[in-house]
Amino acid sequence: MTRRRAAASLLLAILSAPAVAQQDQHAVQAERPTVATHAGTVATGWFEIETGVERDQLDPGLFIGTPTTLKLGIGSHAQLSIWGSVPQPDSSGFGPGDLSVGVKWRLLDDATIVGDFAILPSVKLPTGSVSAGRGTGTTDVSILAISSHDFGGVAMDLNVGYTHRSGNGTQAPVNAMLWTASFGGPAVKSLGWVAELYGYPSTTGPAGQASIVAFLAGPTYTAWKWLALDAGLIVPVTGPQPHALYAGAVWNVGKVW
Repeated sequence: MTRRRAAASLLLAILSAPAVAQQDQHAVQAERPTVATHAGTVATGWFEIETGVERDQLDPGLFIGTPTTLKLGIGSHAQLSIWGSVPQPDSSGFGPGDLSVGVKWRLLDDATIVGDFAILPSVKLPTGSVSAGRGTGTTDVSILAISSHDFGGVAMDLNVGYTHRSGNGTQAPVNAMLWTASFGGPAVKSLGWVAELYGYPSTTGPAGQASIVAFLAGPTYTAWKWLALDAGLIVPVTGPQPHALYAGAVWNVGKVW
């Protein structure tokens, strides 16, 4: 078998392999509110929307963003994701930000060490205005490794990511990394909780900055199996991370094909 045919066979196996446990297809696969994502994917043919608002207290001024993710299951172990936002920097009105597209590939289910393991390659396009502060003007290529575990109902999601950007580093660092450790679980009835520690190692170049470590925490509420709500706060541990408040919702719209 040639390498090309072998790769095609592996891709087909990933797309068509059955999940270890039967997934409730109409239950939300909430990735918000944390910086981390999990290895789970929306069921094949099903469509989900995550959206919210975040208010960052910058020095000086404010930054308000409306991060939104559109998710479509394109296989039993694959999900198409489109990210965008309509941010409002303190100096300008609302407008479109940069747009990202990626595919989450769940490669392993319930593996001994990495648990549910997925990779998420993505591309960010320079669709936001640089002059208005709503974009970086760069094309970014990113890869995220995701390891998810369940410990008696408490979920743990570990992420490590790398981004390479076009340009000369004036608007944004050419190379950047990310790590996260997120935990969440049930509290009382439909109420839950989430807590996360995340960081961005220091970057170089004209737009480089010191390393960031921050803590995020807040409640979650499952209104129905297809609708979940969240709110919380982000506080800096070290580095130039602003204090922030967020709130949002995840809606599993239903099957579209």
